[in-house]
Amino acid sequence: MRSIFFRRGVLYAIDSSRLPYREVWLRLRNARQVASAIRETRVRGAPLIGVAAAYGLALDALGYKGESVEKLKRRILKTSELLRSVRPTGRNLSWAIDRCLKAIEGENTVERVKKRLLEEAEKIAEEDVETNLKIARNGLKILRDGDTILTHCNTGGLGTVEYGTALGIIRIAWEEGKKISVIATETRPLLQGARLTAWELKKYEIPFKLICDSMAGYVMSRGLVDKVLVGADRILATGHVANKIGTLTLAVLAKHYNIPFYVAAPFSTFDFNTRPEDIPIEERSPEEVTHVAGKLITVKGANVMNPAFDITPPELVSGIITEKAIIQPPYDENILKVYQM
Repeated sequence: MRSIFFRRGVLYAIDSSRLPYREVWLRLRNARQVASAIRETRVRGAPLIGVAAAYGLALDALGYKGESVEKLKRRILKTSELLRSVRPTGRNLSWAIDRCLKAIEGENTVERVKKRLLEEAEKIAEEDVETNLKIARNGLKILRDGDTILTHCNTGGLGTVEYGTALGIIRIAWEEGKKISVIATETRPLLQGARLTAWELKKYEIPFKLICDSMAGYVMSRGLVDKVLVGADRILATGHVANKIGTLTLAVLAKHYNIPFYVAAPFSTFDFNTRPEDIPIEERSPEEVTHVAGKLITVKGANVMNPAFDITPPELVSGIITEKAIIQPPYDENILKVYQM
């Protein structure tokens, strides 16, 4: 099942915020609605928000009624800045926007700009599916019969167009007959593991157990985890991995207990220019921590920290699974080599 598609001027996307209780499809008709859906994590997952942003630019162009291509391009540029701002940590968002802007550089009519943006968005969406399958095929090499894989957040079809990155590897391994099981962290504060990963694993009948985030050390110490497999929102040329808050904790624990820690991501997630200290870490609303399902779970007025992401250093990462190959350390040498393959 694809989590996003475009039909007759409307962008349809599954509303992740309503799962697992209800399967609701958003109908997004303009770029501002797309930006709001991304900001409110109704559309989420690094690859998926890149695809959604590309469609958002196409919707913005299709809504233009004027005849000036210069005005349309200025409008698209302004909309691109709005879309960039909604989730600053993930690389795929800016990558997709930059690709769309480049696609229309040489176009000199309104109709050509509209056509080219929609074509590019569709192309990015199709490539996402193909890329995820290639990541899955490469990732099969690290999994053995009997493995129990611990995963964090949601990296499946709900965070991509289809299949997923880390969870996509698990899904394809299961479909090809590997006898594996999964331990999924609940992933506070928004519970993407409990709500979304569990929903996907149940749907595909993959055996799993759900744990509290604070139980990760316990299950690793008891020998219940063979590998840790996570996704990424941004990967630097140095091998530093920005991902959902709690990823760093899992990497430290995995290193301590000598458990391989793998990251799965497409090259659209890679950032070859930013330094680790310059990665923008999104700070989200305190209410995500103080409330669950709309109910206050702590004392009123509690001071809250709510960074959405943390950064895992390369020395804690066993390998990075991409559509081209599994990248091994040293990452500051091998990431660029594999990218140029």
